[in-house]
Amino acid sequence: MSIRSAVTVSLVPEATGGPFVFWHDLPGAARQARQLGFDAIEIFPPGPEALAHDTLRSLLDHHGLRLAAMGTGAGWVRQQLQLCHPDAARRQQARDFVRRIIDLAGGLGAPAIIGSMQGRWGGELSKADALQWLAEGLEELGRHAAQFSVPLLFEPLNRYETNLVNTVSDGLALVQRLETGNVRLLCDLFHMNIEEIDVAEALRLAGNWVGHVHFVDSNRRPAGCGHLDYRPIVRALRDIGYSGYASAEALPWPDSIGAAAQTMAAFRRWIRPQSE
Repeated sequence: MSIRSAVTVSLVPEATGGPFVFWHDLPGAARQARQLGFDAIEIFPPGPEALAHDTLRSLLDHHGLRLAAMGTGAGWVRQQLQLCHPDAARRQQARDFVRRIIDLAGGLGAPAIIGSMQGRWGGELSKADALQWLAEGLEELGRHAAQFSVPLLFEPLNRYETNLVNTVSDGLALVQRLETGNVRLLCDLFHMNIEEIDVAEALRLAGNWVGHVHFVDSNRRPAGCGHLDYRPIVRALRDIGYSGYASAEALPWPDSIGAAAQTMAAFRRWIRPQSE
């Protein structure tokens, strides 16, 4: 199966200005995504109760789209929830929030994403304790996701967003120690451009642990608007047999439609040439 295309939609008012192509208008985003030829949308909801399963399923079916993934970042942005919080009750609140996102996304055949909700260490919280509590959360949530036959996605973030898990090798060290075997890495090319020595080789290192890719450029603008060379990156993805989504988690530059159109042009140039 070939790599599929997806575009991001944020419904979180507090995240306005962040790296999402479409904003607030989910029906409008789905319509534009279909018109531009995307296979799927990736949604960042304000919470698990913000979207109804049947309504979302009807919207996706109407436009012939799939749900690529669903983010949990609103748990951090709106409630400062994180899986490594030193307070056990707050850690449980974070797990409960993610679990409900898993239920919504999993019911539509899509995985949930753990990015900013991984948290960070510092002060009285040691790195060892933070990683242990994060691992415990991923273990529980990865098992929960398995009932839907989807993985849980874990995203290493750059050093400016967390001090916990920054590189693919850090991510592998974390997920490979888990018993569940159902947590995969989300490899975001923007974060990787900052943290990896060689993006393509990092993807090869991850191999079949790559569960999702954020297709974006070095400056968080749409693919083709920065300095990343996609040829070795796409070659590496093909070498590892990746057949998931290349999802545009990019700034809406110069605007949402322009960013989506640029992403699709880049996708068709480097990932799915029209001759295929």
